[in-house]
Amino acid sequence: MFRILAIDHVVLRVKDLAGMEAFYCDVLGCTIERERADLGLTQLRAGSSLIDLVPVKGRLGRRGGVAPTIEGRNLDHVCLRIDPFEPKDLLEHLARFGVDAGEVTSRYGADGEGPSVYISDPEGNTVELKGPPVKPPKA
Repeated sequence: MFRILAIDHVVLRVKDLAGMEAFYCDVLGCTIERERADLGLTQLRAGSSLIDLVPVKGRLGRRGGVAPTIEGRNLDHVCLRIDPFEPKDLLEHLARFGVDAGEVTSRYGADGEGPSVYISDPEGNTVELKGPPVKPPKA
């Protein structure tokens, strides 16, 4: 058989490619890894994973129908494991970019129970920023 090691990539259908690139690169620290204008695809490096941005009017994006909205999203949220997770510093950083953050609280994730905070990207997708586990997952 096989086992899943990690999330490889997440694909977001977007209306404003430049705004989304700025958010994920400038605010969250991703880098542009690869662009395929012929497909309408920009791939951002997010640690060991990728976040693919696909404009809804591009070749790939048109396949998904109308653009996502708050009432009709095509993703509940994506969780990005970050390090370090210093709540005060993190919230100050997000505030400098005008990003409203939810409450920092403990949530369960792949590495176990630990701190996290929810934010929204410019198009309303929810992004969870997750810190290290306080309690490892149950075996």
